[in-house]
Amino acid sequence: MDTRQLEYFVAVAEELSFTRAALQLQAVQSTVSAGIKSLESDLRTTLFDRSTRAVALTPAGAAFLPEAKATLAQLDRARSVVQEAGAGLRGSLRIGTMISVGVLDLPGLLGAFHRQYPLVDLHLTASMHGSVGLAEDVRAGRLDAALLALPAADLAGLWSRELDRRPYVVLVPPDHRFADRAALTVSELAGEDFVDLPRGFGNRMAVDRAFDAAGRPRRVVAEVADLRVVADYVRAGLGIAVVPDLDIVHRPDLAPIELAEVDVQWRVTLVCLADHRPSRALSTLLGLVEVLLTAGEDGE
Repeated sequence: MDTRQLEYFVAVAEELSFTRAALQLQAVQSTVSAGIKSLESDLRTTLFDRSTRAVALTPAGAAFLPEAKATLAQLDRARSVVQEAGAGLRGSLRIGTMISVGVLDLPGLLGAFHRQYPLVDLHLTASMHGSVGLAEDVRAGRLDAALLALPAADLAGLWSRELDRRPYVVLVPPDHRFADRAALTVSELAGEDFVDLPRGFGNRMAVDRAFDAAGRPRRVVAEVADLRVVADYVRAGLGIAVVPDLDIVHRPDLAPIELAEVDVQWRVTLVCLADHRPSRALSTLLGLVEVLLTAGEDGE
């Protein structure tokens, strides 16, 4: 058993496709297949069910997957320790983020980190699948950390550091019958058409749950994957919106209206795997985030 075989196995297990795994690894498919067969021979068991057109993990393969990932992670840490001893902090960081964050200067943070630790490879991914997708990518080991907006109850298995918390406000077009109101309740908004983010995004989840809890499920007529665009659709008259009170959603002719009688807040957190020792590179980045947050709190 060698490292490359484990890498082949993990890639095929995550993609459930030899073809996609080979593309991800930039390897020839026959090489990946041969590596898996050799690994199965070493382990004296079958790791994948190839009886149909779809590839599936066998029970033995499913049991082996977390062990293979842990072994590869340990090897990466060992390499990093050796390399750092001779040439400073090394490694790689895969960071996922929402399209609109607004609460943390992420470019500035990563730029400062890169200047201080140029030998660490940074890979930043903006998610089009929302906070749920980002959380699953961290749990599966496809990301080292992520910035997301999920309720605390949805962060099982993740260590989290809250970065910001905002109330929700209602946005309506200037000619709407609610335009002059100072506050609105969920019940008063029942029957309206809404503009929101797609399902799986933290904003959508929190607001849907608030309306469902009040027994007032709502009708979303327009879905856009960026908070900044939601306000534009509201101003165009497609519907109203319930959004976090951020500068990026404020637009001319749209006044934020308080959402009353409901305890729901938009929480942005930085997450990584719980019960898993972070790499030196990730620990260093988390430390830099803490320094910036502490400096921000002291300056308030």
